[in-house]
Amino acid sequence: MKHLIHRAGAALVSGLLLIGTAAVSQPVAYADDNPYERGPDPTVASIEARRGSFTVADESVSRLEVTGFGGGTIYYPTSTAEGTFGAVAVAPGFTATESSMAWLGPRLASQGFVVFTIDTLTTSDQPASRGDQLLRALDYLTTRSDVSDRIDAGRLAVVGHSMGGGGTLEAAKDDPSLKAAIPLTPWNTDKTWPEVSTPTLVVGAQNDTIASVTTHAEPFYQSLPGSTDKAYLELRGASHFAPNSDNTTIAKYSISWLKRFVDDDLRYDQFLCPAPSTSTTISEYRSTCPY
Repeated sequence: MKHLIHRAGAALVSGLLLIGTAAVSQPVAYADDNPYERGPDPTVASIEARRGSFTVADESVSRLEVTGFGGGTIYYPTSTAEGTFGAVAVAPGFTATESSMAWLGPRLASQGFVVFTIDTLTTSDQPASRGDQLLRALDYLTTRSDVSDRIDAGRLAVVGHSMGGGGTLEAAKDDPSLKAAIPLTPWNTDKTWPEVSTPTLVVGAQNDTIASVTTHAEPFYQSLPGSTDKAYLELRGASHFAPNSDNTTIAKYSISWLKRFVDDDLRYDQFLCPAPSTSTTISEYRSTCPY
């Protein structure tokens, strides 16, 4: 499974041909050197598919078993033949429960992640609280859950919808060790996030009347520092509730983002760089590509 990710430059080749010139060769790195690569070589079809290459099981976690959040459902690959996995906590939006994000659990897990779709303590919890609860969920997942031995605790990410999306930014601000954050049609009264260094994919919806892109998703993206790997994807013709049902565009780019930054898997750069063109499903895309 060797995939060349760095090649000696043309200047180096020329230098080797120069008589009397001491050439210093650079080591060639292969994806085999990346211990986090999981699954077969990706294609557009594989990241758009409803299920990836990993068989998935799930486990319910009662709110009575945990503290600091409301329990939820863990989705995980059944095989550990390729090693441990990165983990992702997913939070719902205002007045919603984990069922509103349940579709994303097995879809991400089947690509090689342990995914925890959570309930919040109350359905009216605000973004700052949801951010804290995402971090508590990751702590439970990596230390106390039945699948903790399947997880690499150094490779964690957060995803959330609406106030849960605002919560992902809160979590990334509070814990810069997170490898990725994906706020989906996010809502927050805080509009600026210069503290966030976590690679962040902000997904807005063109026809969102609850968290309009002009007052939420776009300023959130713009306020992230230029030193942070970031992207902004706007769903064409979509409403605030687009993340609450199976959505191939959300899944495709969420998988690519998580693979690229949680797994350090450069095979997924091809889906993020260059930036995808606008289409029937994407009305706008911006990014700091190349990553």
